[in-house]
Amino acid sequence: MNDDAKQRAGAGLYERKWERFAVNRQGMLMTVGFDLMAPKTRSCKLIDISLGGASFTVGTTIGLPLHYYLSIVGVASRIGCAEVYRNDNRIGVQFIKEIDDELLRMIVRSDYFTGGITGRLKQTERPYMVGVEKKAGIGSAVT
Repeated sequence: MNDDAKQRAGAGLYERKWERFAVNRQGMLMTVGFDLMAPKTRSCKLIDISLGGASFTVGTTIGLPLHYYLSIVGVASRIGCAEVYRNDNRIGVQFIKEIDDELLRMIVRSDYFTGGITGRLKQTERPYMVGVEKKAGIGSAVT
């Protein structure tokens, strides 16, 4: 059984096919009309992504077709998308062709290193020198 089949084997009625990763990345949606003239673009904010799909928010969904390309800022590839749901300005898509593990890893890692997730809990600030008393002077150990 290959890896893809293993990922899908445990999927029950309410389980997802692929693991989703929360990201906070800017992207662009590119649509091509029937006339094949200049493509139209609009910005979006990626919320989460998996091997088979993603969800993001847009400023407005007016005039947005059901099929388009997703370009993520900092990533050189375009991903073909088919819309699955639309809830106000939040959109969920399924990728027309699953993205490979390496591309997903690059998107998630670059988001992690740029500090993209805003929902993370802030760590409490630790004192620089633990066990050193301020009143006793510099370098005085607490006894």
